[in-house]
Amino acid sequence: MKKIAVFASGSGSNFQALVDAAKANQLSAEIVLMVCDKPRAYAIERADKAGVPSLVISPKDFASKTDYEKEILQKLNESGVELIVLAGYMRLIGETLLSAYEGRIVNIHPSLLPSFAGKDAIGQAFQAKVKITGVTVHYVDEGMDTGPIIAQEAVKMDEHETRESLEAKIHQVEHLLYPRVIQKLCSTDRKV
Repeated sequence: MKKIAVFASGSGSNFQALVDAAKANQLSAEIVLMVCDKPRAYAIERADKAGVPSLVISPKDFASKTDYEKEILQKLNESGVELIVLAGYMRLIGETLLSAYEGRIVNIHPSLLPSFAGKDAIGQAFQAKVKITGVTVHYVDEGMDTGPIIAQEAVKMDEHETRESLEAKIHQVEHLLYPRVIQKLCSTDRKV
């Protein structure tokens, strides 16, 4: 069973989906750490309720991104983490973590990449009035949402869609797709 760390910055709904999948034996991975860069994020409360240790760490407390990531890396190593799963973590991963976990960091993004990369992808898609948007799971590289795509699932935007209804539909797809993809990654030693 692979040991994974989930990185989050906000509500942690994808973290919760992974916890729920693990409890339902749909994910053969042990979530050994939740890393959060926002001390007031709801993801921390979710981790506490799930019995998952949290590392709450603010980049502002460090002289450089390298120092910040070295601190995270030390905790990842202590916990035996084999795979990093980004779930609403709103910072670019730097060279320190990328080199230590090359090919072992994944992210979920609420659009069909390469469309609508970066912040507020749901809002970007809604404003563009696209007919189809979706969800992408990809490997993380040095760019913003530019790593190799692992899986995608489309979400149709209805004629009378609101931003809120679109967001709900996308989250529903994320919460099903991400655990499935993580399960595939954890049940094989090769890339999906």
